[in-house]
Amino acid sequence: MIMRTMSDIVRNREPATLPASATVRDACRCMRDRRIGAVLVTEGDHRLLGIFTGRDAVHRVLAEGKSPARTKLAEVMTRDPDTMPPGRTAIEALRLMEDGRYRHVPIVDGDTVVGIVSRFDFSGIELDRLDEETGLWERI
Repeated sequence: MIMRTMSDIVRNREPATLPASATVRDACRCMRDRRIGAVLVTEGDHRLLGIFTGRDAVHRVLAEGKSPARTKLAEVMTRDPDTMPPGRTAIEALRLMEDGRYRHVPIVDGDTVVGIVSRFDFSGIELDRLDEETGLWERI
């Protein structure tokens, strides 16, 4: 079986990015409009600063009583998230997400963001292979 790489998965998909000065409301609207669960926080020429997810909106903003309209992403994003280079395989990305207990991984080539993957990007074959190797579904 040929294993897909991160390049294969993110090809022809522009990642959702916002500057650290954007508000949580901006990020939530972006996620809603694009039907995605995370935005990458970048500066300059797509240099990754952090990631902001729907879970972050709930746990770090709403549950803490912060205003989405006034809270900047710089205040609530996950800084320096784990990343993967474009040449890594789908199984490696799934393992990283399982080990880190998160749903999204930025794909970075050198210092430049080239994409983002989520658990929804992987095929049943890849998920079955991860289950065979790790017993993932037995733990759920």
